[in-house]
Amino acid sequence: MSFANLIRVAVKAILNNKIRTLLSMLGIIIGVAAVIIMMAIGQGSKMSIRKELSKMGTNLLSIRPGADTRGGVRLDPSAMQTLKVADYESIKEEATLAKYVSPEVTSSGQVIYGAKNTMTTIYGEATEYMDIKLWVVEQGDCFTEEDIKKSAKVCVVGKTIVEELFGDKDYNCVGKIIRFKSIPFRVVGILKSKGYNNWGMDQDNVMIAPYTTVMKRIAAQTYFSGINVSAVTEEKSDACIEELTAILRKSHKLKEENENDFTIHSQQEMMETMSTTMDTITIILVVAAAFSLLVAGIGIMNIMLVSVTERTKEIGLRMSVGARGRDISRQFLIEAVIISLSGGFLGVMLGYLGSYGASKIGLPSSVPLWSVILSFTVCALIGLLFGYIPARKAARMDPIEAIRYE
Repeated sequence: MSFANLIRVAVKAILNNKIRTLLSMLGIIIGVAAVIIMMAIGQGSKMSIRKELSKMGTNLLSIRPGADTRGGVRLDPSAMQTLKVADYESIKEEATLAKYVSPEVTSSGQVIYGAKNTMTTIYGEATEYMDIKLWVVEQGDCFTEEDIKKSAKVCVVGKTIVEELFGDKDYNCVGKIIRFKSIPFRVVGILKSKGYNNWGMDQDNVMIAPYTTVMKRIAAQTYFSGINVSAVTEEKSDACIEELTAILRKSHKLKEENENDFTIHSQQEMMETMSTTMDTITIILVVAAAFSLLVAGIGIMNIMLVSVTERTKEIGLRMSVGARGRDISRQFLIEAVIISLSGGFLGVMLGYLGSYGASKIGLPSSVPLWSVILSFTVCALIGLLFGYIPARKAARMDPIEAIRYE
């Protein structure tokens, strides 16, 4: 029997049992849709995180005090005080691959204006911090180098603070005096809104002031919590890390056998770490969803075995008029594959709808083409694998016994 005839007979047999076929497809449909949606959300989340990190510049480098640690090891407090003003000055003078440099001192607390207050974090920075983190001053101006030298009590604030203290995000509060931990600060600029990031943090709930002011008047410390650096280009980030490492080791008078008492991380490194984490989470979710495909395959095999039993007399008649065992086997295999692929097609459509729905409720979603191709390939394999036993059983029937079957 020709392949075209086998397909025609298989399709006719499937259409004769529409409800049974649909029920056997259901597991495939749900399984494929679940896999597509999980992959779409995982891929969308990874792209969204990379996009968010890219906004801060892929050539961003972050220097933190203390050696690189793993497993939540608690550090000696003195190990977190290794970055000093001298280190910042050395980097400014000697680093040829650093475009912008800004030391960082932070403190969290309550900011007050009149009878209103809100919790925020104040960042003590240099003027170059705006270029490193791509901040834009929408109203007013940024503080100046002169303000840093004088440890002036001036700041720029985010839109959330403006709204919380003055009741309107668009309120021009430039020139107003606000207090942070009882220290008065004059607002010299308002930052353009960035909104929430992918980790749910409000990027507009921020105060930025001269680092000298925060060090002397608020934190009362002589060391930095970090130094932010922007390499001249993304391609030279690794070379810049090596240069910064050499400068800091020299500044800290570390011998060759001594470990670094500081850690330098690149934005690219953070991107790769986040991508790896998201890939792992996606794989776990996809594997969980794929178990339903295994159950669906068993369901198809069960339905096909029932079909072989019900059509025993038909199989015997076809064999008695010349149909070979391999023709019978192929017919049942084709039926199983058609059921599986049809379920896969409907599952992909449902997966696309689910991914679209996820994007509409705020979840990042992007269906990768390879996931669709993989789904159809798996469905075809499921049809062949779980259709083989029923097809083999049908092909091995004795024609005379099959015709006598009641």
